Amino acid sequence: MKTKAVKTRKSGKANATVKKEVKEKLTQSSIGLRIQNLNIEKVIPDPMQPRKTFNELLLQELSESIKKHGVLQPITVRKSGSEHIIVMGERRYRASKLADKKTIPCIVRNYENNDILEIQIIENLQRQDVEPTEEADAIAHLSEKYSATEIAKRLGRGNNFIRQRLKLAGLIEGFKNFVRNGEMTISLGVGVALFEPEEQQMMLETMGEDFSAHQINRMIKDQTYDLDKAPFDVEDKKLIAKAGACNECPFNAANQGNLFGDGKMVCTKSACYETKKSKSFLNLIEKSKKENTLLIPEIRSIGQRKKVIRWSFPNWQRMV
Repeated sequence: MKTKAVKTRKSGKANATVKKEVKEKLTQSSIGLRIQNLNIEKVIPDPMQPRKTFNELLLQELSESIKKHGVLQPITVRKSGSEHIIVMGERRYRASKLADKKTIPCIVRNYENNDILEIQIIENLQRQDVEPTEEADAIAHLSEKYSATEIAKRLGRGNNFIRQRLKLAGLIEGFKNFVRNGEMTISLGVGVALFEPEEQQMMLETMGEDFSAHQINRMIKDQTYDLDKAPFDVEDKKLIAKAGACNECPFNAANQGNLFGDGKMVCTKSACYETKKSKSFLNLIEKSKKENTLLIPEIRSIGQRKKVIRWSFPNWQRMV
């Protein structure tokens, strides 16, 4: 015969179980979730998914885990006709296919079309194994809607990291391939991305078929200028009015995420730099005429290959 106390304890446990189930249902209902075990053949990847690469070894490891423990975290899908398209969780889906699973747990949600890609991008960027060029392209997409600072906050990243990835997105495809296969470092890729696509293509063709970091570094050095040593005032907005001041210019590396070190001003627009240098020299000659000042060059040899010509006006020198 069961005592009243035993009945009370069982009743209490049953009530607690019911309360837990009700709470879970209410929670799911309140946030619009529908968790279902869907036929895996009716679940398909999104062709617009920004993630393109998956580590096969890690997929196999996850597949073995799924065989033993199942899919511990449901994937997120959206309904499309008779099928469901993956919004988040394609890696778990691929591993489940490898594990020969017939069904996969899914959270079914409704999304506005404009929200889907943004959600996928942010979800992908929060992973640890993001391929750098994919990450760069994804951040570039977000930059169409958000500022670099807003993106940094959303992803929990530093502003400088976001700016560098935005610059990396400007690499032409030929150089992106070198980054993907590990031949080119991210920092060197960012250095190449400082240049216009046409200039990058010339660098690529000059280098030839075999990648050479030394050759690329030399080309970058030959086509960039240390603005701390510029023979003109980098804050002069009127020297070349259309170009504006160097310290505010977008082609100044210091304004692109401190790519050459904290606050280091490096010009990446060689044509503009040379134009400003020539204009500054012409202005100097014009000024000397007005003030009836004689410009006397002082020529000194440096080594066997270079000479420095110094003029009597302060802060002017040029290499010949």
